[in-house]
Amino acid sequence: MNEIIIEAAGIKKTLGRGAGEVKALRGIDLTLRRGEFTLLMGPSGSGKTTLLLVLGCMLAPSSGTLTVCGTPTSGVDKEGLAQIRRDHIGFVFQSYHLFPTLTAAQNVQLALDIRHERGRKAGKRAREALNLVGLEQKADTLPGELSGGEQQRVAIARAFVANPSVILADEPTAALDGNNGRSIMRILADAAHQRERAVLVVTHDPRVIPFADRIVEIEDGLLVDTGSGEPERLHLPKAAAFRS
Repeated sequence: MNEIIIEAAGIKKTLGRGAGEVKALRGIDLTLRRGEFTLLMGPSGSGKTTLLLVLGCMLAPSSGTLTVCGTPTSGVDKEGLAQIRRDHIGFVFQSYHLFPTLTAAQNVQLALDIRHERGRKAGKRAREALNLVGLEQKADTLPGELSGGEQQRVAIARAFVANPSVILADEPTAALDGNNGRSIMRILADAAHQRERAVLVVTHDPRVIPFADRIVEIEDGLLVDTGSGEPERLHLPKAAAFRS
């Protein structure tokens, strides 16, 4: 059994107050394991992104428990949660979040700067991360000179560079065409299967299903029972991710 990286139990999250109150998560139990590529799927408004942010220690749950790499997050202050994110979690967002005046390598190196890793060694690690996503030759290129798929690969390199235990990706293929989307999913699958990370991708894109080891479905803030007695189901063996 692969090591558990993130374990969520009874997670609830309420957003807003009064008439605008929304129960975004209504009791989620979920584990993410090293070496496993999980898809979290569901319609808009189902709670996918809220759950991703809770698992990534960006949002505190209203109730329930969350453990990241053996560390319970209950009662941990903002600085402590930031440390957990820096030490263990890499984020990939749909909108890339690249600084337009920084080169690809400099954008990747920002993830090391916040860990107080700077200088020549940090620059080398940034270029190595870009090499992992096939962009070493674009290290000195500004984001505005890159395609959408290339910008997303820079964002993935930034998530990889500090060697996190888990990669959390929110709709990473939503703005990409089919070829670029498959390229991104192969990189994320490799992060799970070859580099032994836990990878969770939030998506409503059915094109990415063949890359998954496991699919978790969410609806109205609850994980959906797929008929096996469990809200999670195995989809394909790991090797299938590389036949697409």
